[in-house]
Amino acid sequence: MLRSGLKNTILIVSVFQLLLVVSSAYSQDNKLTKKEKKAGWQLLFDGHSMDKWKGASSDSFPKKGWSIEDAVLIDDNVSGRTLGGDILTKEQFEDFEFTIDFKLTEGANSGVKYTVQKYTPGVPGLGSALGPEYQLLDDDKHPDAKAGRNGDRKLGSLYDILPAATGTAIRPIGSWNTARIISKGDHVEHWLNGIKVLEYDISSDLFNSSLALSKFKSVKDFGKKAKGYMLLQDHGNKVFFKNIKIRKL
Repeated sequence: MLRSGLKNTILIVSVFQLLLVVSSAYSQDNKLTKKEKKAGWQLLFDGHSMDKWKGASSDSFPKKGWSIEDAVLIDDNVSGRTLGGDILTKEQFEDFEFTIDFKLTEGANSGVKYTVQKYTPGVPGLGSALGPEYQLLDDDKHPDAKAGRNGDRKLGSLYDILPAATGTAIRPIGSWNTARIISKGDHVEHWLNGIKVLEYDISSDLFNSSLALSKFKSVKDFGKKAKGYMLLQDHGNKVFFKNIKIRKL
């Protein structure tokens, strides 16, 4: 009986310790460590408010299409129609490192656009808030993965311009992934779950020749501006975001 009681006590203690670890990990979401603060990181989402964001085509945050639940930002359109619209930061950034945790649902399509410029009037068929895009996509279930050229519309790619070499960096749909974008001068890098999957220079022949074959070929100075907004795309699919942070380089 004593041995059985000891085993039960050890089991209870182990479960309690595990719960503490899980709780501690969850409590760190949407927060900066002392080290991150010292390095100049700033939160773009604190888990409660969207005061650093606005609609891409308005001065206020969308009243529908986006929500916050359990400290997670949700693009909760599931009907296939864009109800909320894209959102972008109120502040513009130049030379930065940006990270975001995202979770895709089956067949989902979204993206993170950076150094975004506002075009007035908008570009027919493309919209008014345009910039290079880190593609977020269910490569197995969304048809866009087979469109474009050489996989340049798959997860991690520079959408419709340059493909990413994601390999084993991709985690299963329904799992949290971390995207990282580094932009400094002409050089840009895309990272996925700690692995660099793409890098390019906006002044290179490769970028310019690929841009000339893309849907953005007629957009004036596309990708050439050093300073611009960060944008989260609403493509009419359900996608989850958290731990959105940026630091100036």
